[in-house]
Amino acid sequence: MKTIAIGTLFVAVLCSNLGLAQGATEQTVVLMFDGKSCDAYLGEVESALRKVAGVKAVDFKSMRGHAIVTIEGNKTTSNQLVQAVNGVKGEGWHCTAEVMR
Repeated sequence: MKTIAIGTLFVAVLCSNLGLAQGATEQTVVLMFDGKSCDAYLGEVESALRKVAGVKAVDFKSMRGHAIVTIEGNKTTSNQLVQAVNGVKGEGWHCTAEVMR
């Protein structure tokens, strides 16, 4: 019985040190796109979003014209995600985003 308790304590300490315990949470931010070209340039939009610190996943398939962005803890803000998308421009096209409330 003592071996199990020590093993459990070790796992709890290890998870805590790796950020796997209560402190590491994931959040999702839903961005709504504006601009008819957004759908044609999702690769560029995804690349810009993934460069933002803390972005773990970007999902364009669940909601057409939107991105569901999974972020790690408090490493970024929704405003930084919007700025990343709004900074993506090409010749003759641009895409803008806003946070869905």
